[in-house]
Amino acid sequence: MTDGRPEAPLQTLSRGITALEVLAAADEALSIGELATRLGLHRSITYRIVRTLEGHGLVARDAAGDLVLGAGLATLARNVSRDLQTAALPELTVIANELGMTAFVTVLDAQEIVTLVSVEPRAAVATVAQRPGTRHALERGAPGRAIQRLVKREAGELPYETSHDEVTPGLSSVAVPLDIPGHPAAALAVVYLTGNAVDVASIGTRLFEAAELIRKDFR
Repeated sequence: MTDGRPEAPLQTLSRGITALEVLAAADEALSIGELATRLGLHRSITYRIVRTLEGHGLVARDAAGDLVLGAGLATLARNVSRDLQTAALPELTVIANELGMTAFVTVLDAQEIVTLVSVEPRAAVATVAQRPGTRHALERGAPGRAIQRLVKREAGELPYETSHDEVTPGLSSVAVPLDIPGHPAAALAVVYLTGNAVDVASIGTRLFEAAELIRKDFR
């Protein structure tokens, strides 16, 4: 309660969903107080939201007692664009290990893009995590611009898009459009540490080839 009256059910649901989005976007586990601050809610209200989400396995605690996304979300996510995930996963795995970079697929959701599935390279000394469910504005980053090409039906001078330090400081990305009939506009991308010596053109070409292979699975 905030003023002595029960909260409207839809408001409570919205707050719970927002809490999951905040945890998904966080770079590390959050305390109840930190989550409350980011939600702009009183600590006691945030605690009740968290307890409800914990009860459904959507939020869990790490060893220090801070909040992380729960395994229950993986169960819910299995059927989200499941055929696209299934088709993309083999190619993502090959690309990640071949290039030594985290490879991922993003999809359009309203005016944001959301990471659908990602694969980290096996043998890399240091990798960049790109967790499923991570979202950011459509206008920022290479995957967002690649998706905008599909939405606007624009070709572009090159078959790929690049970005440096736009979404997360210190990280760069290369992405290509992934146009799958019957699915939201998507992009296939890799992310790596800014400053690493990479052949962007070769990466873009490799991603374009992989996107073509994924599309063939839907023909």
